[in-house]
Formats: sequence, structure tokens, C-alpha cells
Amino acid sequence: MTAQLNARGDVAVVVPAAGAGVRLGPGAPKALRLLDGRPLLVHAIRRIAAAPSVRMIVIAAPPAGVEDVRTLLADVAPVTVVPGGAERQESVAAALAVVPEDVAVVLVHDAARCLAPVSLFERVAAAVRDGADAVIPVLPVVDTIKEVTPDGAVLGTVDRSVLRAVQTPQGFRASVLRAAHAAAADSHTDDAGAVEKLGRTVVCVPGSDHALKITRPIDLALAAHLLTLPDAD
Repeated sequence: MTAQLNARGDVAVVVPAAGAGVRLGPGAPKALRLLDGRPLLVHAIRRIAAAPSVRMIVIAAPPAGVEDVRTLLADVAPVTVVPGGAERQESVAAALAVVPEDVAVVLVHDAARCLAPVSLFERVAAAVRDGADAVIPVLPVVDTIKEVTPDGAVLGTVDRSVLRAVQTPQGFRASVLRAAHAAAADSHTDDAGAVEKLGRTVVCVPGSDHALKITRPIDLALAAHLLTLPDAD
């Protein structure tokens, strides 16, 4: 059954999904790799579409696979699919270009974080709605972190209490995200970083253990286990 989005929602979700995912090994583009028999992108879009604030979902797909992605998601949720670029920044910009000007909040979400729960989308959007220019979901860093030289010699131990691991969806006032992309002089892999370069404040909200990024084969195994559990907040 196809999900219905909220026509009165104030959120557009941009999903850059044109990456190859080489660290997962040879095969389809990362967003189309299978998890429990379904592409990562399908898992991601089902969760995004269930978020009450979402009015629009825009996917930047591999240029040669735009029609395939439209067909794949036809029975999942209403989506807009555009050709992505060679770099993530280009894909986000292409998707952002079709978001209407009257949409106030834009979330940028990685399809590789396909199990991010609905509550996380709503938490990020609410923080933007409450006045933040940019919002990132984060988790505390639990491993000991060492600073090392290029040849592997340890220089010291980093204070992890001030460090956070960043997830997606990242949320933005739409005008701020557009300004960040317009001003970007070099490629970036993190939209919040582009906003930081504008001199705007980026704020944190609690992330979710379910929003892990699937990058390596072991991540697929962990995600398969998480599918058997209730969504975490």
C-alpha cells in the first residue's frame, strides 16, 4: 500500500542516493543494495513517508537509474526523483532545486541510514521549527580517540567528552541551506559543515542507535538484526 504524505506538512526531505557504495563491495549503487530482501532506499523512504510533518520527498538517483528508482518506489510513497551528480553536494543541490519556495524546513538524509526512526525526523524538524538555522542528530563518542601522525605514532588522547558522532537527517531552514550551497566554494560531504562556513550556528539533538550508516558488509548484518527490534527513539 502506497503511503500518503501530509499535503499540509512543512518539511521536504532530500535523499542523495546516487553514490556507488564501493566499501560495500561490487554490486548495485549503495541505495539499491538489499537488506532483508528490499533495497536500502525502500526501507528509508517507508520511514520518511511515515513522518507526519513531511510534505515532499526528493531523491537524487543515479542518472542512468532515474526511471528504475521511480518504478521501485511507485508503491511505497509519492516521491520526486531527479538525476544526481558525481558528488554528494551536486546531488543535494539537484534535489533542493525542485523543492518549492513555500517549504520552510528541509531535511537532508542519507539512504544508507535507512533505519532512522520516524521520531528522529520529527525531532530534527521540530528543532528547526523552533528557530535553529541548522540541526544535526548526534551520539556521544564511546571509543577512546587518539591523535596520530601520518606514520602511526600517537601524539595524544583526544577528550571525547566534547566529541559527537553525527548522523542524518540533518535539518535546515530552507533559505539557509540554499545560501550555503550557493556560497560553497569547494566540495563538501556534510551540509551542516557548509552552513558552518556561513557563520551560522548548528545545534545538536539526540540521535538514534537505529540511524547507523550502512557502509561495510558488517553494517548490513547489524541492520538486519535491528530490523527484528522495535524502532529506537
